[in-house]
Formats: sequence, C-alpha cells, structure tokens
Amino acid sequence: MLPEITSTRSSRWGQLAPRWQFLLTAAGLYLGWLLLYEGVIAPDGRLDHWLSVNIAAASAVLLRGLGFAASAEANTTLLRMDGLPAVIVGAPCNGLVLYALFAGFIIAFPASLRDKLWFIPVGIAGLYLLNIVRVGALALNHHYAHQSVDFNHHYTFSFIVYTCICLLWMWWVRRHGLPAAADIAA
Repeated sequence: MLPEITSTRSSRWGQLAPRWQFLLTAAGLYLGWLLLYEGVIAPDGRLDHWLSVNIAAASAVLLRGLGFAASAEANTTLLRMDGLPAVIVGAPCNGLVLYALFAGFIIAFPASLRDKLWFIPVGIAGLYLLNIVRVGALALNHHYAHQSVDFNHHYTFSFIVYTCICLLWMWWVRRHGLPAAADIAA
C-alpha cells in the first residue's frame, strides 16, 4: 500500500501576499514568453515579418490619408516618403514584445477572466494603433528633419509608448486593485 500524497501547493499559494502572487506570476509569464519568443517565434521569423510588413503598410495608409506621398511595397518592411526610403520596421519595433508585456501584466494581476478577455485585446489594439502613428511620425521625422530621427526613435517615442502602457496599467490597477487600507477600515 502506497502512502497518501497530499498537495499543499494551492494553500501555500493562497497564503502568499497578493503582491508576491503577482510578481511570481509575472516572472513566470515573462520567462515563458522569453522561451517562446527566443526559442520559436524569433528563429521562425514569420510572425515578426508579417507584423513588421503590416505596421509599415498601415503607416503608409495613415500618411497617405493625411496627404503625404507615402508607400510600402507588398511584403516589405520599408516605408517610403516621396519614393525615398524613410523607415524600416524591424522586429524590435513592430510592437510584438510590447503586446506581450502589456498582456502579461494584465494576466498576472488578479481580476476576473471576463474583464481580462476584453481589456487585453482593446489594449493591444490601442498599442497597435499607437505604433502605426509612431512609425508614421518617424517617417515624417526622417523626411523633414532626419538629424533628430535617432534621438526621437530611441527616446521620445519610447517614452511616449511606455507612458501609454503605464497609463493603461494604472487604469487597470485602479479599476481592479485591492481596496486601500483606509477603505477597508471605513
């Protein structure tokens, strides 16, 4: 006869403070994403390429809609202004990692699955649109003031994108966070 094995795994998890549950879940999701991306997605390259082509094409559509002579040839990540190369949308700039970072935070934060199922796609769609605007703005920056492209690409636009992500996260935490100690005492 074998001894009975009981698991205290879930009870130990439940005993952890919510911030530790969040941090451990977020770390696990990050590690899982890192392994998935570096082991499968990046070496394959198709998802990154497709998204980069999509962002370049959508940015060209946006710029044309605003009256600029922009184009992106089929299946290319190059965005042109007046026929001249302006921006190449590479894998680091296509937004995929940002979508995963955003979604991982929302998944790790305790809230109902129903709320997560609508907020994650809406947030990713917003970040996708922001990235289209960012790439279009970089193309305009390159076309009209190319001296500042490097600074704007690495600092200005990164600041804007990460600020938007933080604002989405703050909204999420305020909506789904635990009540403050003063609220509990009241």
